[in-house]
Amino acid sequence: MLESCKSAQERWGGVHQLIDRWLEERRQLLVSYNRLCSTLKDKGQISSEQLEAFREWLVDYLSAGHFEIYEQLLHEAEAFDDREAIALLDTSLPLLHDSTQALMQQEDRLTPLALSSLDATLSTTGELLAERFEHEDLLIERLHAVHAPLVTDTDPETAEA
Repeated sequence: MLESCKSAQERWGGVHQLIDRWLEERRQLLVSYNRLCSTLKDKGQISSEQLEAFREWLVDYLSAGHFEIYEQLLHEAEAFDDREAIALLDTSLPLLHDSTQALMQQEDRLTPLALSSLDATLSTTGELLAERFEHEDLLIERLHAVHAPLVTDTDPETAEA
């Protein structure tokens, strides 16, 4: 009962911060990725510490998407009864799940012992990340940015989508 009395700002204001934090994690992931690629190109090798740092950023980023962000976006779409956004999620989430599986397979291959194939693994990982970021950006744009103006002064229970 108290939940239905909360304003949209109280309910969804934290989602914006959650997405901002996640996008900062994405930036850190990309910095780590670029550092790996540059070091491999310049020195022909990568330290196990650099590799482990990238792997941690990758797993953390993928986990946050699946266990925090996508779920929040779905709740927001449902609260605003945004059927188009829900349909987009229905088609996008399986693609993102497949992307996660493919990226986790690449992550398993990122070991100091696999130096001979590291360049190809990093290249494939970069391509998978770029494709994934496109899907995620579309979700954020369609599911969250569309509702942001409504959050400031409208309750989602009464918002007309």
